[in-house]
Formats: sequence, structure tokens, C-alpha cells
Amino acid sequence: MSGTDIQLFVIIALVVIGVSVFMSFFPFMLWISALAAGVRISIITLVAMRLRRVVPSRIVNPLIKASKAGLGLHINQLESHYLAGGNVDRVVNALIAAQRANIPLVFERAAAIDLAGRDVLQAVQMSVNPKVIETPVVSAVAKNGIEVKVRARVTVRANIDRLVGGAGEETVLARVAEGIVSTNGASESHKDVLEHPDLISKTVLSKGLDAGTAFEILSIDISDVDVGKNIGAHLQTEQAEADKRIAQAKAEERRAMAVAHEQEMKARVVEMQAKVVEAESEVPLAMATALKSGNLGVMDYMNLKNIEADTQMRGSIGGQSDLLGGDGPKKS
Repeated sequence: MSGTDIQLFVIIALVVIGVSVFMSFFPFMLWISALAAGVRISIITLVAMRLRRVVPSRIVNPLIKASKAGLGLHINQLESHYLAGGNVDRVVNALIAAQRANIPLVFERAAAIDLAGRDVLQAVQMSVNPKVIETPVVSAVAKNGIEVKVRARVTVRANIDRLVGGAGEETVLARVAEGIVSTNGASESHKDVLEHPDLISKTVLSKGLDAGTAFEILSIDISDVDVGKNIGAHLQTEQAEADKRIAQAKAEERRAMAVAHEQEMKARVVEMQAKVVEAESEVPLAMATALKSGNLGVMDYMNLKNIEADTQMRGSIGGQSDLLGGDGPKKS
């Protein structure tokens, strides 16, 4: 390979690299696509997007779609929404879908909904095609104590005017469940709910549960109604068991108090016996003192002992006669 060929090869490589760098910094093909679609945008504007760290294709392609749909959007609107962190392509698609469905939606509201974290395209689609939300099984108890398990399907339509600041699906489901519970609780019997399940739908719909939410409730349909446990009987059984335990506890308390009182009485008896023994121990001392002082003679003391011996003999004879079942000795 001669030196001329090498120089030619180097020149061609430099030209290819230069064209690649130029095409990457200057989106020439994107500019041609915009001109072909009838969107007038200067190459300087595209270069300025590069300098502002904006991907030109994220702005130009949605602008082409908006121009073909006749939305009349400006490039500055799309670029400002992109810099704010929004999804420009989704907003433009939502505006096109709303225009086709004759739903009044302007760019500022669509951009606000998108920046609020909601899917504006899905909201427009839900406005055209309502969504069906199925509630979990809601258990409620009628006045007769029978549990009723209800499952409902809520048909909702997105309310675009209340998407910003409106409550979501969780709030709608919670309110519907609350309405089901209150309706079943107001029923005299679970049979009324089984016979007329549409009563739940009418009662729940009349409460305006979609107030303050991002949706509009179109209908509430009861898909399943089952009979559960007899909650009233179960509660009465538990109450009776609790009352029984309370009564047993009170009886045990009274028994413990009676036992304590009995022990207290026994202690008092022992105390009185001790006092009697103490008093009896003072009798010999008193007699000794009387003998020393001359108040009691020896013969008087002997007579007292004879009386005590006679009393003990009579007591022993009386005890034996009681054991034998007789009347004891009789005097003639």
C-alpha cells in the first residue's frame, strides 16, 4: 500500500468521524422529518435543545403528532413540560385521545395531571371506557346476628376535572365497603339482604360515595352474597362464658374470705383459751396469799378440795351415763 492510499484512507476516516459527530450534535435527520411533516423548526433550536440537555426526539416526535392532530401546541410548552420531569409523549397521546372522544382537555390540565403522578392517558381511556373495580369480600352482620358476606363490582369512570387532588380507587372501595356494612347492619334479618341484594346498591349509590374522588361511580352491582356464621349466638355464648367465669371468681373470693374468717375465729378461740389458762393460773396464787394472810383457813381449804373432788366425780358419772344412753343414777 502506497503513501497516497494511506493518506486517502485517513482522510476518509476523518470525514466519516466528522460527519458522525456533526449528525450526533446537529440532529439533521430529525430536522428533515419535522420539515416533511409540516412542522417548522430551525436547526438552531434543535442545537439549543442539546445544550439544554433535552433529547430533541422526545420533543419533536410528539410535536409532529400534535401538529398532525391539529392540537396547535407550541414547542416551548412541550420542552417546559419535559424539563419539569413530565412525559411529553403520554400527554400528547392523551390530548389526541380526548380530542377524538370530544372530551374537553387542555394541555395545561393534562400536564398538571401527568406531573401529579397520574397516568393521564389511562384517565382519558377510562373516561371513554369505564373501569370495573371488584371489591374484596365484605362481612357485615344483620340485626338478627347472622353474618352476610358480600362481594360487589363497582363501575367507575374517571373524572378528569378531579384527577388533581382527588382520592383514588382505595377510597372508593373503602366507602363502598362502609355502605355495604351499614346497609346490612340496618336490615332486620339476613333474609332481607338475600331476597333483595339490589337494596345494597340503591342505598350505597344514594350516599354519593364518589364525592371528592377522581372517579364517578356509574353503578354498583352485587356479584355474590353468602351467609356466614351466627355472630349473635357466638357473642352471646362468649358473654355467658365470661359471666360464668366472673361468677366463679366471685364465689372463690367469697370462699377465701370465709376460710380467712374461720381461721380468724379459731385464732380468737385460742387467744381466749390462753386468757382462761392465764386466769386459772392466778387462782393458786390467790389462795396462797389468802392462806398467808389468814383470810382462808386450812379447814376451808380442805372443804374446797372435797367439793372439787365431788364435782369431778359427779361429772365423770354423768359422762358415762350419757355414753351408755341411760338417765344416770336416780335418787329414791
